[in-house]
Amino acid sequence: MRLNLNNAFPQQDAMPSELLPLELLDRNTWADIAEVTGEQHWVSRLAELGLRIGCRLRMLQPGTPCLLQIGECRLCLRGELAAQILVRPVAASA
Repeated sequence: MRLNLNNAFPQQDAMPSELLPLELLDRNTWADIAEVTGEQHWVSRLAELGLRIGCRLRMLQPGTPCLLQIGECRLCLRGELAAQILVRPVAASA
């Protein structure tokens, strides 16, 4: 017996869009992290918290501070940190 887990999670594909700062994502928008800039100790700390290039996140509450979902975790970021993270929005497939 084979178990297909591909349908267990919503399928999402990258949208052909430009990069934008995390702070500009709308509520409930999914995005992949494309770049994290800033002082090295902050970039390293954000990576420890799950905010690293290639990770997928969802904007739960935009604004300052913003609330993100990364995997099963939630993270709150101030505006200046959110501006240092560039993301590529993704759209759900039909």
